[in-house]
Amino acid sequence: MGLRQADDVKPDRGEIGSEAPDGVRDGARLAAVRAEQAYVSRVYERLDTERAGAEAALRQGPAAGGGGAFQARLESAVATDEAARRLARLAGVENGLCFGRIDHRSGADGPGDTFYIGRIGLRDEYHEPMLIDWRAEAARPFYTATPGAPGTLARRRHLHLRHREVVRLDDEVFDLEGLDEAERGGIVGEAALLATLRRGRTGRMGDVVATIQEEQDQVIRSALQGVLVVQGGPGTGKTVAALHRAAYLLYTHRDVLERRGVLIVGPNATFLRYIEQVLPGLGETDVALATVGELYPGLKATAADSPAVAVVKGDLRMAALVEAAVRDRQRVPDGGLSVESEGMTLRVEAAACELARDRARALRAPHNLQRRRFVHDLLDALALNRAEQFDRLIDEPLEEITRSGNVPGWLQELLDEAGESPLLDEADLRLAKESLWHEPPVREAIDALWPELTPERLLTGLYADPEALGRLGEAAGLPGAALLHRPPGSPWTVADVPVLDEAAEWLGSDDSGDRARRRAAAARREADERYAREVIESTGAVTSDAQDLAALVAERHRDDGPPLTTAQRAAADREWAYGHVIVDEAQELSEMAWRAVMRRVPTRSLTVVGDIAQTGSAAGASSWGRMLDRYVPGRWREQRLMVNYRTPAAIMRVAEDVLAAVAPGEIPPEPVRDDGPPPRAVAVPVSGLPGLVRAELAEVAPGPAAGRGPEEGRLAVISSAAWHPGVLEALPDAAAGATPEALDSPVVVLTAAEAKGLEFDSVVVVDPAGVLAESPKGGQDLYVALTRATRRLTVVHDGDLPDMLARLEPGGPGPSQA
Repeated sequence: MGLRQADDVKPDRGEIGSEAPDGVRDGARLAAVRAEQAYVSRVYERLDTERAGAEAALRQGPAAGGGGAFQARLESAVATDEAARRLARLAGVENGLCFGRIDHRSGADGPGDTFYIGRIGLRDEYHEPMLIDWRAEAARPFYTATPGAPGTLARRRHLHLRHREVVRLDDEVFDLEGLDEAERGGIVGEAALLATLRRGRTGRMGDVVATIQEEQDQVIRSALQGVLVVQGGPGTGKTVAALHRAAYLLYTHRDVLERRGVLIVGPNATFLRYIEQVLPGLGETDVALATVGELYPGLKATAADSPAVAVVKGDLRMAALVEAAVRDRQRVPDGGLSVESEGMTLRVEAAACELARDRARALRAPHNLQRRRFVHDLLDALALNRAEQFDRLIDEPLEEITRSGNVPGWLQELLDEAGESPLLDEADLRLAKESLWHEPPVREAIDALWPELTPERLLTGLYADPEALGRLGEAAGLPGAALLHRPPGSPWTVADVPVLDEAAEWLGSDDSGDRARRRAAAARREADERYAREVIESTGAVTSDAQDLAALVAERHRDDGPPLTTAQRAAADREWAYGHVIVDEAQELSEMAWRAVMRRVPTRSLTVVGDIAQTGSAAGASSWGRMLDRYVPGRWREQRLMVNYRTPAAIMRVAEDVLAAVAPGEIPPEPVRDDGPPPRAVAVPVSGLPGLVRAELAEVAPGPAAGRGPEEGRLAVISSAAWHPGVLEALPDAAAGATPEALDSPVVVLTAAEAKGLEFDSVVVVDPAGVLAESPKGGQDLYVALTRATRRLTVVHDGDLPDMLARLEPGGPGPSQA
């Protein structure tokens, strides 16, 4: 047998004539496409049937059961929840539902098995498999078979669909007789992969489920336990591999992860919108996505600090500064405490105040819970002091009578009994403390010594106090703490969020007001969960973890509000413990940001995705060990992705020179593409940018005339900070900044930091010398900017080019001729 690739067939209506090579389509090819079309149509019919069933269950579920008893409502709730989740998964897999087929070799027993591979698993009405979920073990040969190691496969076929129509087939036949070793290395799925890579950008990341390569498959199917570091240079597909890993883990470990959830942490909101469609397309809809600026519930910080301030806030010693700031608000007054109350001056000696502070600090609890002990001890002391003063007022006349020697017997007996009794019994003391606590002067005095604090209040006061910053910064061993000074009301920055999270750990919250409500609801909750467990177990649908699932179902249906997904509940709970966390562009996280992330995954089950060579943040990572060893010393594993699927070789050669100059120890990934025009350098003023951008956009977004959809084709102008205002003024119709809406624009103006993690058909880098000079990590920023392009790269300058860009070809203001 020989190798046959790209069996293209032009549909009758001629939509994709440009996709088919020239030549006559023979009958065998047409028959193959028709046969695959018939099977694909059956699969889609089954999908429609499954959707209709889920929709019917969703409509009927709330009305099922008859009656309002909890058990009846719960039975319908279980069915409704399952139908809603099933419908969401079925709705997300419409495009490219079936994308592959594998044929195993025939044996003595007859023909080998044939499996169709798709985004989800589907069975026919007789429960026979029609479509194998790409994550199932039976589908793995689709990704791992090579001509040199085909396993049991005779053939692998890629099915290319447009809507529900088969438009092209790519075959790889694993009978290599007659092919030499050199030929073997060039036939492993190239046609399917490169067709995907050459497709125009749409402003959203697409999944690669049909073209996963072997090194990416190893990342995706790596074990859930422990920390996996995916180190990969530009274009290696590390982000999309991590997203497929999330889908794979949810499929393989659903009992664990559906209850606790998966969190994906990305660099900015634009990036999260860029990737948000990938997981639904893989059949997963309930994954939490957040930036570092969103890890603190109720806050979505986007503002950035200067590099110097970001370094201070990201330093691990900020944790010690926060601790010192909290303890600094736990004070003992010089000379003791004096409070005016009902015409009296109540006093507590300094030693007693110090004892109350030390007793509170000795509790293993956060500041606001320790405060309760401090408040009670001071109220005890104040109540006793008031009782003593009242006692003296009564005793003074009696002492005069006693000194006179004319004390009646009955009075002497009363005096003797009073001397043997405490000033206040337990009930009197409780009433006295309650009375004092409702007096504003008493409460204000205690609040001044040990205030109830929120993280926002603590940091606002700390940042506004230069003296405290200097004093506490020195105590924490944090140089540069004075740089944190700013006026109250300043916006919270991304670097503030991990510090706020740290403060929340030290402060805690006094939840005594909620305890009574929780106790009152405990009995009902226990009964609800017992009913839920009995109903779930009676269905036979759950074989393990029934208690956790029962608690989840009971919680979702305890009130009249809409049910919350796991992702929604987790996002609102700062103390939520996720089952797995994926951190993308992880090299940008500071030491303090890593503390915030690690709090959210106590099991230390993480996928860490990034490239040390692209670290742009001055507070970011210089090595993975520096960030991870303090949490999992020696217990993290690294997998490197060394193939660049995105960046053409000519562009990558320019980027490699930059990398060699700024990070000589880092090895760049090897590009697999050698197409497109050479990157060029042009000397044009800002006023010339509109013409250049128009010409570049025409090259990458020509529309249907070039076989591209109207939504395809994206261009980014990445400029230095110095040129940024002028570029924005010159391109008023372009989108600006790292906003989710920018992805919908054919042209966007970004900084290098904002472009991180994104990709565009064409990139115009403006003022490379300025990019190099404006940050301690300017070289890494330039490397990032140069490697965002999938097809074309132009560098605009107004002076001498940096030596590291010597490979760029000189060009005029228009597009180069390839």
